[in-house]
Amino acid sequence: MAPRADALIERGMIDLPVIGFYDAPDAAAFAPTVTPGTRRHACLFAFFDHWKRGETLHLTAADHGCGGCGRALFGVEERSREELLSFLVDTEGLKASRALMERWLSSHRAWAPEHGNVFIGPLRDDMYDRLVTATFLVDPDRLALLVYAVHYESTPEENPVMTAPFGSGCMQFVGLFEDLDAPKAMIGATDVAMRRFLPPEILAVTVTKPMYERLCRIDEKSFLYKPFWKNLMAARAGAPGK
Repeated sequence: MAPRADALIERGMIDLPVIGFYDAPDAAAFAPTVTPGTRRHACLFAFFDHWKRGETLHLTAADHGCGGCGRALFGVEERSREELLSFLVDTEGLKASRALMERWLSSHRAWAPEHGNVFIGPLRDDMYDRLVTATFLVDPDRLALLVYAVHYESTPEENPVMTAPFGSGCMQFVGLFEDLDAPKAMIGATDVAMRRFLPPEILAVTVTKPMYERLCRIDEKSFLYKPFWKNLMAARAGAPGK
């Protein structure tokens, strides 16, 4: 049976769906699905409203929307290295020099789905074995709560447990984790290029599967039921019940 983070979601009053990132062979298992289709350059976050409606985005190497997403998730190179450096450094100014950007690009390999498909949408208990990461879409108060949550079982030897690395929004779903088998978390949706597709108060916290399983174990002994969180919710006029 798939674990569930019900206590965290309910006590934290996280009202947006938790988004699963899946590597799976069968699109039918994720119905209803949507694809970029004719929206050839669409950012995957442009499907935020689809996620809220319970739909799952289906991406492939041939139909991946934004070129950056194609590169990050499938290794599809739509620009030469020179064109990419010119865009990222000269046009957008994302690194202090081309040399620095070249080093950064060379240090990050594209993530490669085993089954040729990526599915991004609300968590599905019946597809838990195909889950790679889970993403919470949250405001600053819930971001603070998730900082508590990811550190709840973590040991000093595991630090840093949570990072906020530079990279595109799609990379922050999976590609920037050094080890997907370790319990780690990442603050995401910090890519300025994709933030226009989200409400201004929303950021992302993406966790690996082992970390998600830790979050599912948080119970009534935790901070979720203690004064710090209750007092914050009372200050926001939305205190959870006792």
